[in-house]
Amino acid sequence: MTRQRFSGLSLLWNSLGGHRNWRAQWRRAAPQAEYDAVIIGGGGHGLGTAYYLAAEHGYTRVAVLEKGWIGGGNTGRNTTIIRSNYLFDESARLYDHSVKMWGDLSQVLNYNVMFSPRGVMMLAHTVHDVQVAKRHIHANRCNGVDNEWLSPEEAKAFCPPLNIEPGLRYPVLGAALQRRGGTARHDAVAWGYARAADALGVDIVENCEVTGIRRDASGAVEALETSRGLIRTRKVGVVAAGNTSVVLGMAGVRVPLESFPLQALVSEPIKPVFPCVVMSNGIHAYISQSDKGELVIGAGTDVYTSYTQRGALHVNMHTLEAICELFPMFRRMRMLRNWGGIVDVTPDRSPIIGKTPVPGLYVNCGWGTGGFKATPASGWTYAHTLATGKPHPLNAPFSLDRFERGATIDETGSGPMPNSR
Repeated sequence: MTRQRFSGLSLLWNSLGGHRNWRAQWRRAAPQAEYDAVIIGGGGHGLGTAYYLAAEHGYTRVAVLEKGWIGGGNTGRNTTIIRSNYLFDESARLYDHSVKMWGDLSQVLNYNVMFSPRGVMMLAHTVHDVQVAKRHIHANRCNGVDNEWLSPEEAKAFCPPLNIEPGLRYPVLGAALQRRGGTARHDAVAWGYARAADALGVDIVENCEVTGIRRDASGAVEALETSRGLIRTRKVGVVAAGNTSVVLGMAGVRVPLESFPLQALVSEPIKPVFPCVVMSNGIHAYISQSDKGELVIGAGTDVYTSYTQRGALHVNMHTLEAICELFPMFRRMRMLRNWGGIVDVTPDRSPIIGKTPVPGLYVNCGWGTGGFKATPASGWTYAHTLATGKPHPLNAPFSLDRFERGATIDETGSGPMPNSR
């Protein structure tokens, strides 16, 4: 399928015909009997993997299987924050590569993903928060990642709605600012990758649930059982987010994952008033404003494991109480809707990207609450791993066997083992 290019000229030309001549973004493909590689999961990471397999590694027979619709999972349910100010070297390199890829992704895909590097500011409320933030800043600078410390007054100058009064329950003692961070439009990312992959011959098969993984006498993958028939392939990439452990279980593979609901909500739309992204790990709240004018608000994960896309009301209430204290001007605003996603979390809160013990079966999972920001680099490195059978240097530290070796990348300090160096 030849991709219809988007441009100002094409917009003007189609306006003359009442915009009735635009082609479908991608084909509604039916599954073929056999493929060189199959990606399970039609979110941003899966579609990005398929695109880079075709664009950079010459794969012509690739399918993306999605049990629902494209972008209906976590890709369309997150709060769209992009940043790379992670503590450890391995994480900083991977996420910063992704931030660099976001810069020209719209041009690469010929699709406006609406990337907006408006800055991400992370608040510090206690002496411990200040120490942790400054440690991150120094570590980031060593890795060439921009991050700077702001006083409370400088934080308010960067984000005028912020309340820095000293009598707050969570007083603002300062903030770490990554100016290159920002947001992008989540559904546009999924659609852009789907459209670009389809133009390179990738079959995007929606409403196709994988129900089984067949292995041959040697134990290697040989076929997938799906709700739309048997599909033969020798190479399978699982990118199923919160359902990853379920899919891998079909091949007898267990991974150290827990799945939790993660909630978000948006307000009624208002005129532009919020210039950046503000996050507070101490009170589990973050906020930005969308291009439609809605305040996009995120909460922490629910405390119980679940595969549901719903969460408990008290989590949102706690988040809104904190938001209203930090930004009093929003107290009278109405919330428009809320939703939940399923986040997959590893013991060290870092992703798994690479091979499994089953030949031909690969996994990309464990992104927790940070998956959207890594979409381009995740797809790019995962495609390299699938195509060559070897990890790219950026994702090599994130192998599944790191838990056996004790080489965890503990981004929260809550992993089961000390970080091995």
